[in-house]
Amino acid sequence: MGYRSLAEIASYGQEKGLSFWEIIVMGDMRERDVTMQESMEKMRAMYEAMKKADAGYEGKLRSSSRLVGGDGEKVQEYFSKGNSLCGEFIGKAIERAIKMGESNACMKRIVAAPTAGSCGVLPAVLLTMEEMLSFSQEQMIQALYVAAGIGEVIAYRAFIAGARGGCQAEIGSASAMAAGAAAYLKGAEHEGIIHAAALALKNLLGLACDPVAGLVEVPCVKRNVLGAVNALTSADLVLAGIRSAIPPDEVIDAMRAIGLSMSSAIRETGEGGLAATPTGVEIAKRLK
Repeated sequence: MGYRSLAEIASYGQEKGLSFWEIIVMGDMRERDVTMQESMEKMRAMYEAMKKADAGYEGKLRSSSRLVGGDGEKVQEYFSKGNSLCGEFIGKAIERAIKMGESNACMKRIVAAPTAGSCGVLPAVLLTMEEMLSFSQEQMIQALYVAAGIGEVIAYRAFIAGARGGCQAEIGSASAMAAGAAAYLKGAEHEGIIHAAALALKNLLGLACDPVAGLVEVPCVKRNVLGAVNALTSADLVLAGIRSAIPPDEVIDAMRAIGLSMSSAIRETGEGGLAATPTGVEIAKRLK
């Protein structure tokens, strides 16, 4: 893509009169030497894979550790009763986030967005917006480009792997990507898009990566819910006119600095945080 900052993308778009997603697709065309049609077909295939993964959830499946599986079905049943605290829209997003995370743990096909451990965040937000707000598939593909552009800048300036920067790098990055995409779909321009990403990422700075028994299951699956809901609330804040006091690129840089200062015990090693609790240690022993 070639862009090293969100500010650069926003500035270029405003100067040339291009949408955020158009800038990203043009970058993909240059980088991979493909036509716009070829680029968009690849993105369309990714979105269809997300849809199939969502539709193909099986509530009876359990991960090999038996730590994960069936919760997506429980959430679906609960929200279907219509007396939840969060309501139908957020309920759908929660349901999808858990289902996608469980499908990953149960070795079903998912889309890493940007990682397998955070695979439920972006689909939960986008699929729910398409279903509940009647966006066209073309708009959803455009939103995916927005998310991809945000993710690529984060990967360049910081990291997207929990082993390098903690869970802030995985769920945090996914939430920032989803927030920008959601804001775009609801009419935000360049500035609003990047500030939605900044607000989402700020909320998750310092999040540890502490998988119990070293598996991408506990607490990873439930954190996908956090990422999805955080993305939606961050997009709403921007649409209400709120902006991040810290510029978006500086937020990404802060995430990198925090990740580098983290102990290795909370960077996907399964040695600290929840993994080091008495129950976490007992689970790890049981699964050896």
